Formats: sequence, C-alpha cells, structure tokens
Amino acid sequence: MSVKINYLKKKISTISSNLVLFSNDKFNISNLKKILSNGEFNYINDLLKSSDLKKNLLVFEVNSKKKVVLISIKNNLKISDIENLGAEFYGRVNYGKNNEYFLNSDSGDDKYKNFVSHFLHGLKLKSYEFKKYKTKKDSRIITINVIGSKNAPSTFNQLKFKAIEEGIFYARDLVSEPGNILHPDEYAKRLASLRKDGLKINVYDQRKLKKLGMNALLGVGMGSIRGSYLVTMEWNGVKNNSKPVAFVGKGVTFDTGGYSLKPARFMEDMTYDMAGSAAVVGLMKSLALRKAKVNAVGAVGLVENMVSGVAQRPGDIVKSYSGKTIEVLNTDAEGRLVLADALTFTERKFKPKFIVDLATLTGAIIVCLGSEYAGLFSNDDKLSKQIINAGEKVEEKLWRMPLHKNYDKLMNSKNADMQNINYVGGAGSTTAAQFLQRFILNKTPWAHLDIAGMAFSKYGGALNSGGATGFGVRLLNQLIEENYE
Repeated sequence: MSVKINYLKKKISTISSNLVLFSNDKFNISNLKKILSNGEFNYINDLLKSSDLKKNLLVFEVNSKKKVVLISIKNNLKISDIENLGAEFYGRVNYGKNNEYFLNSDSGDDKYKNFVSHFLHGLKLKSYEFKKYKTKKDSRIITINVIGSKNAPSTFNQLKFKAIEEGIFYARDLVSEPGNILHPDEYAKRLASLRKDGLKINVYDQRKLKKLGMNALLGVGMGSIRGSYLVTMEWNGVKNNSKPVAFVGKGVTFDTGGYSLKPARFMEDMTYDMAGSAAVVGLMKSLALRKAKVNAVGAVGLVENMVSGVAQRPGDIVKSYSGKTIEVLNTDAEGRLVLADALTFTERKFKPKFIVDLATLTGAIIVCLGSEYAGLFSNDDKLSKQIINAGEKVEEKLWRMPLHKNYDKLMNSKNADMQNINYVGGAGSTTAAQFLQRFILNKTPWAHLDIAGMAFSKYGGALNSGGATGFGVRLLNQLIEENYE
C-alpha cells in the first residue's frame, strides 16, 4: 500500500473524515477541545477511562465514517522513537476502506523539534514494499493530509526527508532485484541514469579497469559472461576546492562463491551481496536531491562471482591496483578483493577527507553481532565516534571492533604479499578489515562497516516490513548533516 502526503491549509471545522491527533503521555485530551466536537470529545474522554493508557496509539470510531487516532507523546522521546510512532501508525491503518486521514500538526508537543516530520518519515519508511514482480498489484493508497501551522513541517524539511526517503527506497529497490535482472551491466546502466539528479557519473568498464591495473576486482568477475565495472558518483554541493567525503561500496550482484562454492541454502540470498554499494548509491542520490552543502564522492565495484571455465581459481595470484599482490585462497572471500582496488582508487584519485566503505563482507560479523549492530572497524577515533553517534540517532547501530597489527600475520602469504582469507586463528571479520586497511596507502581516515547482518531482514523491523533495509543511507546522511555541512 502506497502513502501520499499532502500539506493543506484547511480549517478544522470543515473536516468530517478521519483525524490523527497528538496528546500527552497520559492521553490527556483537554488540549483537543477546540479540534473535536463536544460529542466527540465527551465520547472519547469516556472511553479513555477504560483504555490501556500504556499504549502509544489508540483508535476510536466516533461514527461510521470517522475515526480519531490518538497518539501519545511520551516523555524523553528520541528521534527514533518518534519515527517508530509513525511506523506503528502505518501498521494500524494500512487496511480498511477509508484510508484518508487528516493529521493536525498543531496538536503536537512544541518541545520536540520537527516532531511531525520525523513521524511522517517513519510512516513512509515502514510503508515500503517490493512488489514489482507481483502480478496482482495493491492499488490502495493511504492519504495523509497535514493541517495546522504551528508544528507543520517546513518546506525545507519536506524536501529533505523526501530526498532521504527516495535514496533509501532506491537502495532497497536495488537490493531487492533478482540477480538475473540486476547484473553488473544493468547496474552500471542504472547508475549512469542518475546524471539526471545532478550527479557526475563515470563508468569504468573492463577495458578501462584492465588498463588501470585493477586485477583484484577484475579477477572476481572472470567467471561471468557479464562485465565488471567501477562506477564513481560525484556531488559538488560546495563551490570550492574543499576535499570531498568519500564512500565505497561492495557491489557483488550475485555471489555463488566461485569455485569455493556456497551451499545452496547460503546462496539463495546472495542477491543482496551488493547492499553495500546500494547504500552508497542511495546516499549519493539523497545528497543530490536535497542539495546537500558538501562535496562527496561514491565509488562502487560491480561484479558477478560465478563459476565457469575461465573463473578465478583458489591459489591464483593477482596484482592489485595498489601494486600489492594477493594470493586468492578462497574465491568466496571476493568482496575484499573488489573493495581493495576501489579503496585505493578512491584515495588516490579524490584525496578525500575520509573514506567509509560498506559491505556485506563476512558471515563472522553475524556470529558476533547478529542483526542488531553492524560492525565498525576504523583507523581513526574521531571518525568512529562521529559514525557511532550518527547511527544512534537514526537507530542504525554500530559496534566498534578491533584492528591491530598482530592480526596481520594471519593474512600473510608465503607466495604473495598477502592472502585473502584466514584459515586459522578465527577473527574472520577483523582479519577481513585488516586486509582492507592495507589498501589505505596514505593514512586517510577510514572506516569499514560490515553490514552483513543489517542489509536484509527476513522478519521486518521497526522501519521496514521485511526484505531490504537500506541500512547505511540514513546513517551516512546523518553523519554528513551533523559534521560536514
């Protein structure tokens, strides 16, 4: 079911349809006497005496055509709590025949800045569903008419939240596409179309990548009939020569594991092995749409890890873009090979203030953190704190994991500069991050987000109904807005 939001200038007295109103934490509705008729007010007030006031949301049918939804504004709410209220509202009303609601922003609490904006944001995020390939479409629409002036979302906030939502939905769409549709060729084509949003797009195809010496990335895609690509996206929101902030994403559109073949039950979900790249793409789209006052660059490596007569073999040695050689002991540890070349390229070409990479990199991070936190690895304490703080505000939580030189020995190779997998000693997520750190050559502040447990939700979460989450888009928007605009 889709959601349509209108911002109206309409008198309360003219409204006879469903109303959405806010009250205090104990559902005291004395402030709503001017909004409700005497009959409605007395009816609801009587029902409240026997209602569960611990709930966040109560629905009253005042007549056959009108419902009044009361939403309790508890004390000490966080931004994420407000957004969760919007999501809960959507969960209660996404059925029935009369799906038009008038939300009175003036009934809200002044102490929470942008309360209505965050409420509607949570509602929109929860409403997303990927139904593209369903033959029977749900044509129902929930219409939210926002009325009032005191706490109504400003035009600026309307545009900002819409831009972030579009970035998240675009990321979710990308992750949700099956591998036979969103292969590297199609992915690169879709990214080229983002020029219309104001992004500068450069597509490096196999010929260009070979010339550049990106053999680590190219090696992963050798077994596929599809091409391999590196795509860069630039947003110049500040008209000066200030260094950009940079984001790099793993874009393995389907991962069989290569010759280190995955078991079937672990392979079927590998359409979302490009969720790191989708987060970067969604972020860049959001920045462009909201005209963010920052210079930013996104880089994504797009490959398909398949098995064929020309696919990469366990034991192969490749020379990366950095010049360092890698012994590929396991072809299913492919994401770090893609990121290795993409990280060095981004650092050399753009000389950014910092680099954040995102990848569904290891199953080990799920063993460590489950689906509650993404793993954060970094060479910079300041950047780490900024990312963690941003994540707390938007409920995209991170847990910092260790990096230490003592782990390096687990990745050393007898035959090359390093090997791509650690078969002894455990610490699978840390050694993967330690591997990536070797490709940050100029001490650029860098953070690696292992989002393997966060990119896809089989059971749904507070702000998603199951499937692709778009994890990272809101987090990185918040990081930029708080610290770099």
